[in-house]
Amino acid sequence: TGGPPSPLFGAADFSQQMLRFEEFGTEPMPTAGCPTCLSLPSVPDCTSPPDGAALEAFLLQPANPLPTRAVDTSASNPWEPMIENCIGPLAQTVADGRPPGELWAHQRWDEFYPDEYFQSAQAGARDNGGMRDSKQRHGYALGEFAPGGLYHNTTGVPGSEGTTAGMGIRFHPNMPFQDPTALWTFDGTLPPKLLQARVGRSILFRHYTALPIDAGANRGFGLHTITTHEHTGHNPAESDGYTSAFFFPGEYYDYHWPMRIAGNDHINTAATDPRAGYPDGSGGDVLIPGDWRETMSTHWFHDHMLDFTAQNVYKGNAVMMNYYSVLDRGNENHDCHYADPSNVNMCFPSGTSLDWGNRDYDVNLLVADKAWDASGQLWFNIFNLDGFLGDRMTVNWLYKPYMEVRARRYRFRILNGSVSRYIKIAIIDEAGNRVPYHMVANDGNIMEHAIPFPNAQSVDLPTHAIAERYDIIIDFSRYQPGDKIYMVNLLEHDNGRRPSEALSLAAALSGTSGDSAVGKFFEMRVVEYDGTDTSMDPSEYEPGGKTMVPQPVITAAQVATARHRTFTFGRSSGTDEQPWTIKTDGGQGLGMNPARQSASPDEGDLEIWHIENGGGGWSHPVHIHFEEGRILQRGGAPPPLWEQYARKDVYRIGRMPDSTDEVVVALRFREFLGTYMEHCHNTQHEDHAMLLRWDIESPGQTIAMPAPQPTWEGVFFEDSFRLSTAKGGDVEAAALWDPTIGVNGPVTSTTLPGGGDVVCGDVSGDGTLNISDALMVAQYQVGLRGCSTMPGYQWGDVDEDGACSIVDALKVAQCQVGLIGCGFACPPLICVP
Repeated sequence: TGGPPSPLFGAADFSQQMLRFEEFGTEPMPTAGCPTCLSLPSVPDCTSPPDGAALEAFLLQPANPLPTRAVDTSASNPWEPMIENCIGPLAQTVADGRPPGELWAHQRWDEFYPDEYFQSAQAGARDNGGMRDSKQRHGYALGEFAPGGLYHNTTGVPGSEGTTAGMGIRFHPNMPFQDPTALWTFDGTLPPKLLQARVGRSILFRHYTALPIDAGANRGFGLHTITTHEHTGHNPAESDGYTSAFFFPGEYYDYHWPMRIAGNDHINTAATDPRAGYPDGSGGDVLIPGDWRETMSTHWFHDHMLDFTAQNVYKGNAVMMNYYSVLDRGNENHDCHYADPSNVNMCFPSGTSLDWGNRDYDVNLLVADKAWDASGQLWFNIFNLDGFLGDRMTVNWLYKPYMEVRARRYRFRILNGSVSRYIKIAIIDEAGNRVPYHMVANDGNIMEHAIPFPNAQSVDLPTHAIAERYDIIIDFSRYQPGDKIYMVNLLEHDNGRRPSEALSLAAALSGTSGDSAVGKFFEMRVVEYDGTDTSMDPSEYEPGGKTMVPQPVITAAQVATARHRTFTFGRSSGTDEQPWTIKTDGGQGLGMNPARQSASPDEGDLEIWHIENGGGGWSHPVHIHFEEGRILQRGGAPPPLWEQYARKDVYRIGRMPDSTDEVVVALRFREFLGTYMEHCHNTQHEDHAMLLRWDIESPGQTIAMPAPQPTWEGVFFEDSFRLSTAKGGDVEAAALWDPTIGVNGPVTSTTLPGGGDVVCGDVSGDGTLNISDALMVAQYQVGLRGCSTMPGYQWGDVDEDGACSIVDALKVAQCQVGLIGCGFACPPLICVP
């Protein structure tokens, strides 16, 4: 840490109950303003937060004023009198902190008008008043959250039954409560917050800043201006949380998250595919456009403030977000795929009381290292630019907690929410034996196959970089009530530049490591289960078995014609204050400039990005905003199992055996335009200044989007400029790259004589492979249609036997329900009517 060890105040390991996440809860969008609603509560001085009870009453009101497509310039900051008292006279102030004008207005606002909304305020630590109790979908009355259930009592202490009211913020009951200047969370409270969202249901998030007006009222770290990034959400740029689109205390920013599946404008545009959709709340499904293979699951959102992301996220600006869909319904007993391959719900461990979003056996874990000073207050070393390491491990903001689990299957969504620390998790029983489990999701998506651990490539979970999410399923039914299971961190750090080494399990448990964050950090206590576990058995979905969600189609021709770009992460041309830089397409190492556009892909394109380590033995978890990508190569070879069958949004490069010095990624850019980012998610590296801007542009666009410059008086703009390779990319990398060597390859396709691509088996010619193709082939076989009525007949020979037959129909149907893969080859046929 660069400071003394964080004192424990007599706290014993695993002596407090873990906090379950608290749902924000969403409401239907208001249809009118609220003239009687109160304004954001005032502050008494320059350094204090608003009153907690008043803040809760304010946040429970309807959103007011009514959200608008473009920025609302009519209202002044409600704290204007105190702001001018603290910093001096101003020409004007604003309440709506968004940049003004058409370029930053909400894209496709009327088309994807918000179905629901929620609001929160970033605020200093305070006692929870229980304002979100009524917003919990389980209502503390269903399943394991009901009286008598494992999770009805929120803290494990009498008086916390069915409520979070009275909960203060401290890392352990033996430790002091956190000061409002030390820790800034959503609502200013714990438990940590969770957004439950459904794909296809557009959301508006109104985020207020209720932090001190005086930037120095921060206990030595953190900045009171913020910008919120929904990590890899398929969102328009003005709602992506651009690093210089921040807003000030007293202001709000409306984020518009359309919740569309990528490919909305290009694939399944008629919304007929039963695998693309969301649960309607009454047992039915609502189908939506898009590529079902791009459906997301486990996300998070956090601050992205220019130069202060690390400090603000560490200080509490981070929450999790669960996406629910017809594939990942959050109901383990509703039309399960394992029972009938024509069903689409994967039935991951969750619960059954609600149509969607049950959390009884679906658990979010935010794992992060922290440090505190002699008085027990959260502490951060702002001078350590290599990367800050805390010396104590926390789970959901508590020091080494325990959790009771039923003797059945559980899903754990594990987020590494650290600033600079990588982890590597082993899971063991009390005797030190490794516990078997399966990984079912990697970053934001469900994988094609469930990967068992231990396996031939790794005994334990892979290296887990900052911002990566691993969803795993553990079956506790193999253990007896009273048994204890532990998560153990094996990965030792000497400094924040990179992990040092993964220790053996024996060494990690010995207590002899110089890194006090190594060892056991989370305890699971098995209790009796007398119900019926109807969740899916992940062993049925291992490689060679059933398929969960296959990789999106990338054709060979698309790969062959893709634009290439190269980004090298290192310290070339760095300075003492900004040592970390990025080279683009072989150019000079550059720190962040919000007005510099390093890459300009066109909307609708597929590109190949080469992510390289600049040397020095450093490690960088590289995050690319917007769409998830597919790793084509890792270190010149196919990626390991847990990446081969997954899409990713964080790409590790560095010294660990599973984190090679180069990763080659295929990315698409669809549906939305504007300014996005790429950066190292060791956020101390990002802030100093390993971050760059890239923009999705309309084909033929010649003028770059201006960069916002927020002030207390409103947002102004700076003209932007492009690097010379922003449009053309890295021509040399494209010429040298050999897509036949060690590639996690695209689905086989055929190039049409006049150019363009088809997907093998797509006899309907609609650009996607679906069950209708199997039906058309079957109809052809029984004489109900001729080959001339099938636009893609010539590509119907998926079994390569020289004919379009019922076998081809069967194979297409099997691939659609996950029994086999969809990577067909298709020698062309000739239609003879």
